[in-house]
Amino acid sequence: MNHLHVKTGDTVVMLSGKDKGKQGKVLQVSPKEGKVIVEGLNMVTKHVKPRKQGDPAGIMKAESAVYACKVMAVCPKCGKATRLAHKIEGDTKTRVCKHCGASY
Repeated sequence: MNHLHVKTGDTVVMLSGKDKGKQGKVLQVSPKEGKVIVEGLNMVTKHVKPRKQGDPAGIMKAESAVYACKVMAVCPKCGKATRLAHKIEGDTKTRVCKHCGASY
């Protein structure tokens, strides 16, 4: 499946896991794997070695990928987590909030 319901820049809410209920912005989408990277969520620690002089080293925090089925889009107008509907008007297909009908 190479199609995801969220896009880069969308605000999403986590549905399960240690960050359940927290919101963040989608930084990166990987449709081939079905995963997304969300800003400030699913943080992991990485041991980083300096690659060149002046690079930081040590234990760094970084966002890790999470399956897209574990996040749900948040409507910018009503602020609720919602499934996305699609509305076709002429030649354009827009994403629409199921609660308030606002388009993304």
